[in-house]
Amino acid sequence: MTAPTTSPAPGSDALALAGRVLLAAIFILAGANKATDPAGTIGYIQSVGLPLPEVAYGATVAVELIAGLALIAGYRTRIAALALAGFCLVSAAIFHNQLGDQTQFVMFFKNLAMAGGLLFVAAFGPGRYALGR
Repeated sequence: MTAPTTSPAPGSDALALAGRVLLAAIFILAGANKATDPAGTIGYIQSVGLPLPEVAYGATVAVELIAGLALIAGYRTRIAALALAGFCLVSAAIFHNQLGDQTQFVMFFKNLAMAGGLLFVAAFGPGRYALGR
């Protein structure tokens, strides 16, 4: 037996675009902020003991900016959403794992929530207002 098909709700394409923009904004802002302070960001990466902090810095800035912009544009949306979801999960585990600290607790679960939203985008696509359609 196959599941019944349903048509999208009115306005769902506009909602999908708004959701993509809102999800992507934090990554673009964070990536731009990191790009303007490489020494500070590399120092923070070093503080948690990651190897090759300069490489991690470059990869982080690239993922946040490129995947964030792709998500807004709706270009290779599923790939961008999966990359950002993975980034959220990895950064939660590495940088926000001190759950006894209230701020880190909130940041950890914020990252999980963002990953959940991004997985929805990966599962259901960008909607009609997207370059990749």
